[in-house]
Amino acid sequence: MYDKVSWPEHYDPRTSAIYALNDIDVQAPPDVVWRLLIDAENWSSYFPPEDQVKILSGEPELAPGTRYSRVTVGFPMSLTVTEYEPFRRLSWQTVVDGDETGSSAYHGWVITPTDEGCHVLTEETQQGPFFLEELGRKNPGALYRYHQDWVERLARAAEAAAGMRPTAS
Repeated sequence: MYDKVSWPEHYDPRTSAIYALNDIDVQAPPDVVWRLLIDAENWSSYFPPEDQVKILSGEPELAPGTRYSRVTVGFPMSLTVTEYEPFRRLSWQTVVDGDETGSSAYHGWVITPTDEGCHVLTEETQQGPFFLEELGRKNPGALYRYHQDWVERLARAAEAAAGMRPTAS
C-alpha cells in the first residue's frame, strides 16, 4: 500500500468540495522525480501548461516555506510550500489571486520507492466558490485530467533523465 498526502484538517478530502487523486509507476529512482518536482520554474520543460511559474522568495527551487506564483489554466495563483520531505513528500497551499471568495486548494505529491523505480501519487483538494464554479460546474473532471497529464509527462521525463545517467560499474 502506498502512502497518501498528509492533509491539514481544513483540506481533508472527506470534507472538500473538489478532490482528485492521480498516480503512476515510474521506472526511475525517486531522486530523479524529486529533482523534476522541486525545479518548479522549469516544470514546462516536460509539462508545457506550467510555463508561468516564478519563485518569489529567492530560492532556486522549491524548499520548505517557498512562496511562488503560477498561472494555471489562465488563473494567477499564489502558493506556499507546506510540506517538504526530500525524495518523499512535497505539498503546497494555493490561493487564487484576486479571488475574494476565500477559495483555496492544497496539492501534495508522495513518492514511494519500488523495485522498478518509484510510485508517484498526487492529490489535490479545493474549497470555495471560485473552484466550485470554475472546476466543479464549468469544467467537471478538469482537475483529474490536468493532473493525469502531469503525472504521465513527469514519468516520461524522469524515465528519460534516468536513462541518460551513466550506470555504476
